[in-house]
Amino acid sequence: MIIKDYTLNLSTQGYCHVIDVTVEVQSKIKESAVQSGTVTVFVVGSTAGVTVVEYEPGLVKDLEELFDKLAPPTLDYHHEQAWHDGNGFSHVRASLLKPSLVVPVVSGKMRLGTWQQIVVLDFDNGPRTREVAVQIMGL
Repeated sequence: MIIKDYTLNLSTQGYCHVIDVTVEVQSKIKESAVQSGTVTVFVVGSTAGVTVVEYEPGLVKDLEELFDKLAPPTLDYHHEQAWHDGNGFSHVRASLLKPSLVVPVVSGKMRLGTWQQIVVLDFDNGPRTREVAVQIMGL
């Protein structure tokens, strides 16, 4: 069994900034030499998440609008009572999305559909440098 750990560093803008990391993750799989197994993508931090989408401008806008409706930045969140950092909405959004994703690796490639890309969404209230852990396991 091979286990390889990598880190992607992303510069984000916050407020539902969506970044496609598919190419970078596939590059790490190739580097690992794993032909059959899984890749886990995990964003470090409590105000960002990871998912699979069809990465195109219309859907990116749809996601922004959806999260604005589900957890608007203008609400008074209980998180603010403790920290006063203005990002209660970011934590709520990230908890809905989740921080990780597992994708099968078959013949050295992710088993994604034609219109599936792995994206990181940064929900925080300003620019950040995000660390994304990529762990590849298999043979």
